[in-house]
Formats: sequence, structure tokens, C-alpha cells
Amino acid sequence: MDMSMSRRANQCPLCKKAQSADFKPFCSQGCKDRDLLKWLDEGYRLAGPAADYQDSIDRDERD
Repeated sequence: MDMSMSRRANQCPLCKKAQSADFKPFCSQGCKDRDLLKWLDEGYRLAGPAADYQDSIDRDERD
């Protein structure tokens, strides 16, 4: 294995500091919480087709 890949694998994905065993793969509770907030605020998105707003309203009315 390449040494640079090994070093990157042991870094916090947000701030690049060394990982902590308690918060793996993050370095601290702060980075762990920031990552969770990004998910909750839709900072991370998966590519996909655009949702049809009217179609979702029609489906809700049928239920």
C-alpha cells in the first residue's frame, strides 16, 4: 500500500487532523457533529432526477 494513501486513511475527512479512536473516522466530537449537520441541512446530496412538486402533492391528496 502506498504510504500517502495510508496517511490519508487516518485523517479526519473534514479537517485532515489525525483520527481519534473515540470519534473514528473523525478527529473530535466537533467534526462529527459538523458532518451530521451537513447531512441534516442537505449539504450532502445524491444525484438523481428532479422531483416533480405537483406529483408529490397529488400523491399526498390521494392518501
